Amino acid sequence: MENLLSGYRRFRHTVWPSRRERFQALAQRGQKPETLVIACSDSRVDPAMVFDAGPGEIFIVRNVANLVPPFEDDTAFHGTSAAIEFAVRVLEVREIIVMGHAMCGGIHALLHPASAERLDFMSSWVDIAAEARDRVLACEPVEEKQQQMCEFEAIKLSLRNLMTFRWVESRVTAGRLTLHGASFDIRSGVLSRLNEEGEFVPAE
Repeated sequence: MENLLSGYRRFRHTVWPSRRERFQALAQRGQKPETLVIACSDSRVDPAMVFDAGPGEIFIVRNVANLVPPFEDDTAFHGTSAAIEFAVRVLEVREIIVMGHAMCGGIHALLHPASAERLDFMSSWVDIAAEARDRVLACEPVEEKQQQMCEFEAIKLSLRNLMTFRWVESRVTAGRLTLHGASFDIRSGVLSRLNEEGEFVPAE
C-alpha cells in the first residue's frame, strides 16, 4: 500500500496542479468520451497509456481476456454488459475498441483448461470464447502459434457478440457507432488493428 500512497503523493504534487482545470471541467460538465475500450485486466496493459489518453477521453471496461459475452436477457449479474450499455446508451460513444494483448493469461486458461480448474470463476468466464478456441484448434497450428491465434480469434468473437446487443446493432447499422478490433504486444509495444480482410496489421 505504501508504494501506491507514494505514487498518490507524487500525483498530487506533480500531476494534479497541471490537470486541475481539466478535472474541474469534467466534474462540472460530466464525462463525454467518444470511445469505449474493452480491454484485459492484465496489469501490463493500460489502454490510457497505450493511447496516450487523458482524463475523460476514453471509457474503459476491463475483464479477464477482454471478452464480451453475448446478450442475455435474464436476472444474472452482467457487469461487462452493464458497462457496455452505459457507454452506448447513456454516454453515446461513437466507437468501441475491443483490445486484446499478447501473452494473455485468460486465453492461456482457455487453451489449457487444467490451469484454471482450481479457480472458482475463471473456467466458466473464458468459456465465453470457446468458439474461438475450437476454431483455432481445428486449424491444427503449431503450439507456439495457438496462443496468438486464439487471442486474435477471441477479439473477433467479442466483436460479433457486441452485435447481439440490439442497441449496439441498431447504432452500427445506422452509422452512429463503429466497432474496431486491436491487439497490443507487450513485448514490442506495437498495437495492431483488425482490418477489413480480417487480419491484424500494425497500426503505425
